[in-house]
Amino acid sequence: MNSTTASKKDKPQAQPRAAEIVREYGPFGGNGSVAGVTHDGQRVWAAAGTKLVAFDPASGETTRTLDCVCDAGTAFDGTYLYQIAEARIDKIDPASGKVLSSIPAPGHGGDSGLTWAEGSLWVGQHRDRKIHQIDPVSGAVLRTIESNRFVTGVTWVDGELWHGTWENDESELRRIDPADGAVLERLEMPRGANVSGLESDGADLFYCGGGGSGKVRAVRRPRAVKA
Repeated sequence: MNSTTASKKDKPQAQPRAAEIVREYGPFGGNGSVAGVTHDGQRVWAAAGTKLVAFDPASGETTRTLDCVCDAGTAFDGTYLYQIAEARIDKIDPASGKVLSSIPAPGHGGDSGLTWAEGSLWVGQHRDRKIHQIDPVSGAVLRTIESNRFVTGVTWVDGELWHGTWENDESELRRIDPADGAVLERLEMPRGANVSGLESDGADLFYCGGGGSGKVRAVRRPRAVKA
């Protein structure tokens, strides 16, 4: 299958507004840092270096812990977890923690965010400032979207593509046009509240990995105001 590249055009940048952090969770076990995050419809999963930690977002209590290599993005397809581990992406049974299969990660170790949408995995390339849509079975790159900032977390919600940024101790959540990468909306995190992973709960919240803070932060998802 031919891959296509959608490049960011010279369009006016959206003006930032303050992100609304509604709750913080953690720190968790593992190596003291949180990278990827995902949501399985009930629980939030946080990649904490040597452990995948699931917690109840209502109570904040840890409900599951899986021992595995998890140093970047995490995703959930409705049945299985996917986890970036060094230069590969592992498909994991959340009930047993068993790795069922693995595919090469497109960034060969430079990968960051991960999410599932439209039957594909979407993988952030941190310093390359790109998001790849890949085949979850073969790992083949189906298309590429360029950003103008480092890409950390990636998520889709209601047809909107969002990604996290983290540069020079500054982070944002950005909604971008999936056709050309143009920035449509920017949520500015407080300085030091860095975003190392991103996932929507499918409704009103984003969950953001907090890097070396060891925390996960819930951020209010803005909704368009109807006339």
